[in-house]
Amino acid sequence: MPAVDQQRESPDAPAPAVDRVPRDAPAGNRNIYSQSFFIAFAANIVLVTANTLSFRFAEFVKFLGGTEEITGRIVSCGLIASLLLRMFAGQAMDRFGVRRVWITAAVSFLLGVIGMAISTDLGWLIYVARGVFVLGLATMFACSVSHVQTLAPSTRRTEIVGTYGASGFLGMIIGAQLADLIFASLPQGPQRYHFLFGSMFAAGCLNLVLALWLTNGERHESPGPVIPLPKLLRRYFPTSLLLVTLMMGLGFSVTTVFLTRYATSLGLIGTRTFFTAYAISAFSMRFVARRWSNVMGRHRMMLCGLLGHVCGHLLLLGVTQDWQLIPPALCCGFGHALLFPCIVSLGASSFPAECRGTATAVTLASVDFGTVLTAPLMGYVIDHYGFRAMFLLSSSTILGFAVLYGLRMYRAVDEEIGAT
Repeated sequence: MPAVDQQRESPDAPAPAVDRVPRDAPAGNRNIYSQSFFIAFAANIVLVTANTLSFRFAEFVKFLGGTEEITGRIVSCGLIASLLLRMFAGQAMDRFGVRRVWITAAVSFLLGVIGMAISTDLGWLIYVARGVFVLGLATMFACSVSHVQTLAPSTRRTEIVGTYGASGFLGMIIGAQLADLIFASLPQGPQRYHFLFGSMFAAGCLNLVLALWLTNGERHESPGPVIPLPKLLRRYFPTSLLLVTLMMGLGFSVTTVFLTRYATSLGLIGTRTFFTAYAISAFSMRFVARRWSNVMGRHRMMLCGLLGHVCGHLLLLGVTQDWQLIPPALCCGFGHALLFPCIVSLGASSFPAECRGTATAVTLASVDFGTVLTAPLMGYVIDHYGFRAMFLLSSSTILGFAVLYGLRMYRAVDEEIGAT
């Protein structure tokens, strides 16, 4: 018997199988890459540039007198607050439309950046500011992903999400280079971090401008009475997907929270070598693998992606020079390139089309939930046993979850296999 999640549906539940694509949306082999797609592509480059700059947050906490464990605690507290609110942000997208929610999220992002920039200690302000920042960032990203999904038919959803996501790797290259340039040009002190946060603020403003252009003239029809979120999750969210999203969140806690401190502890110049190689690998794989879901299916793609992260984390154990960051970066970039579009596509296809905003927000939030759970633990392991122990723990955990997912979904049938 196929080991797939069975959706718990009531007779009056909307069917998730049929996607309501806009009237002018392309079908089949028609071109799905319109002007709207490229505006969203540019907006995501800017947003991920800002996010990559925030990878230096651990350095900021250290500057204020904190430890790796405190960094993990602040990151987790911020994510917990944003997770709780983002669930409702997804429903707000379905009810009020992407444009209004995107604008509100951008304001939250900008206020969070300001709050972090004016923090002078590890008091309540930095916790609140980090939470407001992450809430805005994640909701802006969910808005753009939700919008992009409407530009293609359901059988090409994985492809368009994957191609769109390639823009993020360009932003990662820009952000990593800019962050290292700021740290190399300015001495340790408040000015360095004011310039860092100022760059993030400017990127957030530009993303807002592009969002206003992208959603100009948007007409949104409310789907009617809102189904309570717990009921939606029980009925539609595939629990097996959590096995993957939690591990992707673990991967992010390692590379985006603690890697910068690992590089500093080794006396390396920074993380730009890692994130540039990571981005090039992931960007290339997005185009190489953009139709793999139609050939090998999304479940097998996700298994390959998880194994890529396992290899990457193990290779980080032997790093002593900057160039040695390249092999693990290539592996992690490969894993990210395969995981993300499959996760979003599987999550979105499990919900009715009128709940796409909720589906996207919940799926992305489940990735961050993995970071919430693992960041404090990774920080604790680093403080008490060192970075290498942390890499061994992260790689073995991801491998274990990959085996569990493979066994659970061994006979699952993917609707995208054979689609054109």
